[in-house]
Amino acid sequence: MTSYAPAAALKDIIVYNDEVRDALVANRPLVTLESTIITHGMPFPKNVETARQVEADIRENGAVPATIAIMDGKIHIGLSDADLDRLAQAEDVMKCSRADLTFALATGRFGATTVAATMMAAHAAGIKVFATGGIGGVHKGAEESFDVSADLDELGRTPVCVVSAGAKALLDIPKTLEVLETKGVPVIAYDTDELPAFWSRKSGLPAPYRLNTPAEFGVLLKMRENFADHGGVLVANPVPEADEIPREEMAGYIDAAIKTASDQNVTGKDVTPFVLGNILELTSGRSLDTNIALVRNNARLAAKIAAALV
Repeated sequence: MTSYAPAAALKDIIVYNDEVRDALVANRPLVTLESTIITHGMPFPKNVETARQVEADIRENGAVPATIAIMDGKIHIGLSDADLDRLAQAEDVMKCSRADLTFALATGRFGATTVAATMMAAHAAGIKVFATGGIGGVHKGAEESFDVSADLDELGRTPVCVVSAGAKALLDIPKTLEVLETKGVPVIAYDTDELPAFWSRKSGLPAPYRLNTPAEFGVLLKMRENFADHGGVLVANPVPEADEIPREEMAGYIDAAIKTASDQNVTGKDVTPFVLGNILELTSGRSLDTNIALVRNNARLAAKIAAALV
């Protein structure tokens, strides 16, 4: 007869690097980072160079970076240089959202965390601010495909502040906003009245709310902590003007890439990376340059918001 063995306690499957552990003990500002940009966003060594640059941006703005990944059956909160290199060159890395996180842990697979899984891990680790590129959302044609990112549910339930450049522009942004509103997620633009659209500073949609300083975000986040089960906050931070690809130009690339995905019967979680890869080709690499610029911009703002919470 097989005896019952209880699952490992969460504390036994979370590993902090020294820098993050010291910051938690000293109550220093911390910003989490996802790892899919390393494993699924760009080739080696560009992926490692970008990851290190984003971490440096966070340090330069007064916070400690905590890149999250699944390695050797553990959730790693903060990666060493050796860990970053190992993850960046690993093959067959799982792209982990909420549904995949425990599978990667239980099987010992390498896993790169998406927005949803990073929020889960950050909350478990006691980190309140997360910088990413853009969130997932409602895909175009979702009324037939039911393709809606788990990021939206996670934002509705997990109390982490997510600093992004808005939803990825290949999505149905109006429907994404409707779902976020239904789930009680404040969507707050930083220093602008118009919602940004990832590669572009403008989406054509008004932002539900606007705040102009990191300190104002700190006040809001502290207020939300008074309520149990209050869920996350989405900060929409426009890409710097010098780095953007205007909305009108991007629309043509997005439509062409989505059509190619449809023609090739790409579905489910493969849609976003496929479309992003196609857009990279159509823009001759400009979309990746803009992506890197906006992630760095979000990291800098996230560090300042984290500092406002201490």
